[in-house]
Amino acid sequence: MSAESLSADLAGKPAALTRLADKFPRWDPYAALPALLEDEPAQVRLVGLGAARHACEAAAARLRRAGIGAHADFSSSDEQPPAGEETLVVGVSLGGGRRELATVLDRYVARSPVIVLAPGTDAPIARYADLLVPLRAEEETSGLGCSAYQHALALLLLLGHRLGAPTGGSGNFPGLLRRVANATKSLLSGAEEWLPEAAQVLDSPDGLHLVAPAERTASVGQGVRVLRQGPVRRAYGAETGEWSHSERYLAAVTDHRALLFAGSTYDERFSEHLLQLRGSFVAVGPTPGRERLPGAALNVRYPGDTDPDVRLLTEPLVAELLAAHWWHRRS
Repeated sequence: MSAESLSADLAGKPAALTRLADKFPRWDPYAALPALLEDEPAQVRLVGLGAARHACEAAAARLRRAGIGAHADFSSSDEQPPAGEETLVVGVSLGGGRRELATVLDRYVARSPVIVLAPGTDAPIARYADLLVPLRAEEETSGLGCSAYQHALALLLLLGHRLGAPTGGSGNFPGLLRRVANATKSLLSGAEEWLPEAAQVLDSPDGLHLVAPAERTASVGQGVRVLRQGPVRRAYGAETGEWSHSERYLAAVTDHRALLFAGSTYDERFSEHLLQLRGSFVAVGPTPGRERLPGAALNVRYPGDTDPDVRLLTEPLVAELLAAHWWHRRS
């Protein structure tokens, strides 16, 4: 693991997404889904650890908003709902957490239909799958799995669409992947302009706080994970509306810097409260009704950032690039 390897992994994201898009329509990862599910599942259970669990949470939330019973759990939890044909189990592995995931899936094999998303067909966890979906994210030398996370989340959104959850772009999945690849490429190519300023604004001995609306807290989780594992920076996460009822009190006694994934109804309240406490923040994307959020030291924009699916799949790159920047500087 090194700053150079993380930078190389991030630079490879657009090409990896484009290669995945090019697999369609010849390859359909969920072609066997109708045969696997005789009836519509009564509930969908998604399990994973770390970044995989964050992707599961985002997918489960999409399914619930469509009226489909779904929940995401730690694969390390001892509390496991009963198995049965009416429960669809989706296990997600980005390469780590295999022991915990194998333990939980072992309880459902031959009792519930099991879908496994894994790095490749040769992954040990693949043997638990009734339907195996390879991530096709290519090998990542940093070991942080940023591209694997992006592919897993995209493929979970596609699964949700197939199960009946309408989404902004997952109906045309290859098109969505290409829009995300374009947005990712734009952030990467423009990083020389915005990244040094963002890093300067957000650098604090008290760490970095990542904030996002409830439907996109997976972006916070991914960003926090990479910042902690790569440059080993203090990083914390919060939901935008809840920030004013919890993290706000820390902002009164610390040098509070925040990376805000904009889009919440409570963006302006967050900005007002943080600035009153002499904190500062960088906003990513537009806020409701505005192109730019007042009070932001910097607003990072990219093509397609008004599309919910593009935002969810693209915006973690901002935190990942910050991690690579600080890691290079530390080295």
